[in-house]
Parts: sequence; structure tokens; C-alpha cells
Amino acid sequence: MFEKVLVANRGEIAVRIVRALQELGVCAVVAYSEADRDTLAVQLADESICIGPAPAMQSYLSIPAIVSAAITRGAQAIHPGYGFLAENATLVRMAEANGLVFIGPGAEAIERMGDKNVARETMKRISVPTVPGSDGPLQSAEEALAVAESVGYPVVIKASAGGGGRGMREVEDQSKMLDAFAAAKAEAMAAFGNDEVYLEKFIVRPRHIEIQVLADTHGNAIHLGERDCSIQRRHQKLLEESPSPAITPELRQQMGEAALAAVREVGYVSAGTVEFLLSQSGEFYFMEMNTRIQVEHPVTELVTSTDLIKEQVRIAAGLPIGCLDRAGLPPHGHAIEFRINAEDSERGFIPSPGTITALRLPGGPGVRVDTHIYQGYAVPPTYDSLIAKLIVWGVDRDEAIARGKRALAEFKVDGIQTTIPFHRWVLSQNDFIAGDVCTDYISLHGLE
Repeated sequence: MFEKVLVANRGEIAVRIVRALQELGVCAVVAYSEADRDTLAVQLADESICIGPAPAMQSYLSIPAIVSAAITRGAQAIHPGYGFLAENATLVRMAEANGLVFIGPGAEAIERMGDKNVARETMKRISVPTVPGSDGPLQSAEEALAVAESVGYPVVIKASAGGGGRGMREVEDQSKMLDAFAAAKAEAMAAFGNDEVYLEKFIVRPRHIEIQVLADTHGNAIHLGERDCSIQRRHQKLLEESPSPAITPELRQQMGEAALAAVREVGYVSAGTVEFLLSQSGEFYFMEMNTRIQVEHPVTELVTSTDLIKEQVRIAAGLPIGCLDRAGLPPHGHAIEFRINAEDSERGFIPSPGTITALRLPGGPGVRVDTHIYQGYAVPPTYDSLIAKLIVWGVDRDEAIARGKRALAEFKVDGIQTTIPFHRWVLSQNDFIAGDVCTDYISLHGLE
């Protein structure tokens, strides 16, 4: 096991990693920007080191600063969390060149699954279902029109190097293709420095289902079931649950086997997530693989009694997966995660930075809060708006929903606006209670 690990992230995930490392007996060193000097992760860490000013490009996205901080502090490994450099193959190679271990997959696996076209072709080769669409990047708008004609409208144009909904445009008919194609390429270039785009058939009102996987250097690869991430706004997840109300044991097995086929094909090692679209008629299609820990990993932890961060660290240290005995077991109970963002959900989810003047966190049986905030904490406008994750567990979905309603009512954050009112609204909707959701849920209810 490592003696010291650099945590190259901020916010709630930095706190989460620090706690896991300390429970493993590993010294946790937090790398922070000048804007995050007083954050909870810095306060809880065994050591900390400033890596630059507030702008992420000069701190959390600076590979030289991250690697230098790890070397300076005598760390043996770097944990990237999610976001920032978590899926950056250059960081992996630079870390390895300096004798450091990257707590995540290898550079080649990141590159193969990070390029959406390569990932699609890889899945096709091993007979994992993929959404009908273009073979590789589109070379012109005319080619986009031809492919759309062959698969049928509606279609969606996506950035090859993209994620998080950027560089993505839905196209309802031929008349909108030229503008959508140009807009997607321009946004892809601005966001990723790569304007390659591809086209897929648009699946109407699908669910977003992801499978949690773990693989180690000893030849073990397992999945820990699914998460339903269908409540989204502009392709950004807001609420996740496990198990999915739409997944049968048979479908879980099929999707799990498809996810593990992907893991084995690319020689993947670490924790990861294989994401699928599930149609209303029950067909599933590979969408992408996230080669990192996910924001929503706690719901899997609660229904499988597994610490995924510790598993990541164990695997990176060369140890076998510690939860092999849980592979293939049905989920225990039901968990729901609510992303609490510093956003005004009643005004179009606009950002709401500011100082938290009063804070009351919920508690009681089956309630978990992952957060980095405290009373007096100033939420900066510089970074992602996520300030907390409320995760509830119940013996079944009905109890989880009831517990979620109670915990959200207890949750008090004054001084800024949050998405707590939005989540309380979702839990009051009959269609959500019935498990009838899709990725268009928010727009169908007129909240976008």
C-alpha cells in the first residue's frame, strides 16, 4: 500500500478521497488553488500544497503543477478524482515518467475509450450494441445528411472528443442539419480543441443506465450493477438511483456482461463506468465509457456495501479487488443521490455563488451527505456549482423516496440558492414515484 497520495482535486470529491486514504492508513496530501485555501479538504488533509492561482488552467488543470506537487511532497501516487485531469492520458504518462502511480486506468485505455469514435468501433468489434450512426468522424455536412437519411430522423451530432453535452446537437429533420452541423463543430473545437463530430440515431425518451465496473492487475473484472441517471438537465445529471426501476435481473446480467466485455477488450484496470442508453422497448446501446470514478458512485456503494474509492487505491497499489465476493449479487435495498448545486432552480438553474450564512445538514438512518461546505464558506464562481451530494438508502424504493423527502426537508443552506427545491419537486411527481422517467424528463415538464 502507498504511504502518501496526492489528491489532485477539490470540493466534495477531495474530502471523500482524503477520508478514504486516512482510513487506509495513507497520508493524504491535498493540492489546492489559492481560491481553495480554506476549504474543508485542506483542513482535513494530513498535508496540503498550493499549486497555483484560482483559474483552473493555472492550478487544477496544470499537469506540471500537479506532478511537481506530488514529487515535492514525496507522494507515491496521484488520485485525480473526477473532472479536471481525471481522464487525461498526458498526466498518466508524465506521472509514470516521474515514478508516480496514477490512481486510475492506463493512458492507452483512457485514449481508446475517451475518443467516442474509437470507443464505438471497439464496441462494434466485440458485438456490444451501439446506436446506428456514422462510421467514424463526419467529413462534411453532406455526409451528415446522407447518414441521417439512412438511419432516419431524429438524429444527434456529437463531438468525438466530447462529454457533458458539449458539442452535441439534436436534429429533427433535414432542414436543420447544416446549422446544427456547423454549431456542433464550432462548440467541439472551443470546448475540446478538436472539431471532429459523428452522428447517431436519436433514441426517443431513453433512460441513461450506467454499469459500475472494477478490474485489477490480477485478471479479475467484476461489475456492481447499474445506476439510473435519467434525470438530467442539458445532459448534466441531477439525480441518480440504484437499482434502476426499469432493469430486470436478466437485463442487468446482459448489460453487465456487455460492460465487462468492454473492460477486457481494452485491458482496463481500475474503477470505471460503461454507459448505455435504454430504449422504451428494452434495447440497450453503448454510449460511452467514463474512465474514472463518477460523481454518483455513492449510490452503488450503498446498495453493494463497497467503498469504491478504497477499491481504486487498492487496485492502483497492485492489490486484488477486495469485493470479489459481491460480484453478481443483487443490489441490497435502494439508494438515491441528489446533487445539491449552488444554482437557482426556479430561475433556469442560474449559478448562485456566495457565502453560506447558515447550514443544517440532514441526518438519521439511511442518510449520507458528501460535502465540502460549512457555515461561512464562500462558494466561488470559478468552479463547478456542486456543493453537496445527499444520498439516501432504504430497504426498497418507496422507503428511499420517503427518506429523501424527509432529508431534503431537513437540509438548510442560507445565503445562496440551491437545487434542493427542485429535488423536493421531483419527489412529489407521480411519474417519478412510479419510476416513469427518461433523459428528457425535465424538458418535458417545462423546466428548461
